[in-house]
Amino acid sequence: MKAILCSQYCGPDDLVLSDVPDPAAGPGEAVIAIKSAALNFFDLLMIQGKYQIKPPFPFSPAAEVSGVIESVGSGVSDLKVGDRVVASCGHNGAREKIALPANSIVKIPDNLDFDRAAGIIIIYGTALHALEDRASLKPGETMAVLGAAGGTGLAACELGKLMGLKVIACASSDEKLEFAKAHGAELGLNYAKEDLKDGLRRLTGGKGADIIFDPVGGSYAEAALRSIAWEGRFLVIGFAAGEIPKMPLNLALLKGCDIRGVFWGAWARLNPQKNRANLEKLVKWAADGNISSHVDRTFPLEKTADALKVLAGRQAMGKVILRP
Repeated sequence: MKAILCSQYCGPDDLVLSDVPDPAAGPGEAVIAIKSAALNFFDLLMIQGKYQIKPPFPFSPAAEVSGVIESVGSGVSDLKVGDRVVASCGHNGAREKIALPANSIVKIPDNLDFDRAAGIIIIYGTALHALEDRASLKPGETMAVLGAAGGTGLAACELGKLMGLKVIACASSDEKLEFAKAHGAELGLNYAKEDLKDGLRRLTGGKGADIIFDPVGGSYAEAALRSIAWEGRFLVIGFAAGEIPKMPLNLALLKGCDIRGVFWGAWARLNPQKNRANLEKLVKWAADGNISSHVDRTFPLEKTADALKVLAGRQAMGKVILRP
């Protein structure tokens, strides 16, 4: 089978399309013939050796896959050949087939296409965990979402609206803000044109946002924290800007606020049953049209480098999908 391989830490152009042996389903496993594989910003960091998870070489990027069950191993009774499924794999999704534990695989209905299904797990799983388990939200509160047109930001806008929050989309262009408003945001703030701290205070009548959802980091993080409401919750999602900010802790004191980490991957490993229930709920919401799981663009497997460059340039609004 074909696979995109990272054999040493490198940039997108150094990834190689290679032939590798087909996987076999071991006990408790199933092999998925991959139809769609979703990329995330951390795939760029992973191939460069800058991510906290460092798979052994050679590995493939892409941590989410959807497709059809091709074979099942011994002891697997809830999956059968031909089932349409989605799964999180951590890495190795940029290939034609993958063997995974059957208990990590979730079935998808016929009315949910493979591209949209592949993009559900990480961004919506992260946003749902952030809002349900970490944000201590109350309906009617205000949430500011940084990087609101990106994958995780867009998921936060949609889920925030579903959960009764007033969502302020924060992004670097008017086009991105209009896109976020079409997906659940009520207000928009272009932080390329207006100071983020002043803008959030203006949009909240001086009170500040109750929840800051920050997958961006960099210089925007401190500006957002300075605008947070009394007893607000600052959710640390990730660092798409590349720089991990060093926050002045006096701000937490002065604002009476919490800075809360959101590490969905670790939480999912520690809470597998709750995570699986979340994924089944998200699959149903996507099939029913309650969440968009919007696909920005698709690429064939041999164009993986081009797909990763779209993410590196922050050009994507929604998910970038590979089709092996």
